Amino acid sequence: MAKELTGRTALVTGAGGGIGAACARRLAAAGARVLVVDMRAEPAGKVAAEIGGVAVVADLGDPGFVTALPDEPVDIVVNNAGFQHVAPIEEFPPEVFATMLRVMVEAPFLIARRVLPGMYARGWGRFVNISSVHGLRASPYKSAYTTAKHALEGFSKVVALEGAAHGVTSTCVCPAYVRTGLVEAQIADQARVHGIPPGEVVENIMLQPAAIKRLIEPEEVAELVAYLCGPSGAFISGVSLPIDGGWTAR
Repeated sequence: MAKELTGRTALVTGAGGGIGAACARRLAAAGARVLVVDMRAEPAGKVAAEIGGVAVVADLGDPGFVTALPDEPVDIVVNNAGFQHVAPIEEFPPEVFATMLRVMVEAPFLIARRVLPGMYARGWGRFVNISSVHGLRASPYKSAYTTAKHALEGFSKVVALEGAAHGVTSTCVCPAYVRTGLVEAQIADQARVHGIPPGEVVENIMLQPAAIKRLIEPEEVAELVAYLCGPSGAFISGVSLPIDGGWTAR
């Protein structure tokens, strides 16, 4: 495997599992030194040990989390951390709504604010924001998640415009349902709000809008992330790239 990212340092949030862990492994395989950021110490440490990275324990729901980040140059940021809550708007807990926006919108802003000056000084940087098909389309009962991902899409475009003159790109990767713990944890909630058995959720809710009827593997998302961070992704910026099995073709 080509070591196209040798000498680069990548910061991946929510990297203790799922898409984040897959991205951390793939970027490390490409030669990057990876800061494995997660609020859970054990999973972060496990992934970091596996890839020769650095575990960073930080809760992105706390605005002071930036003080936990290492004081060193960062060349690549993969904003992946997030969580889901499924409920009708009138039943949606306001504190959960606010926390989801802090983790998925405010935290990427605070990270960018911290690392952009160094990227500008070095004339190179990559932001890959793990958005979602819900950054492009809405679904019922996901008011906070859909709002946060739409906001992340807008923020990514601003970073792309401001960073272009300094060699910095910013893109959004927009998967449909990925085979992760986050998706598995939704099944019971989706069954409850839609009034169907849990066994019908994947086929009748999650896969219904897509043309390709299967869940996405985390490694498939990580491959696109690595491409965007490598030399071939240098002219791709300010865009949203769906990995949705044809969902947004409708």
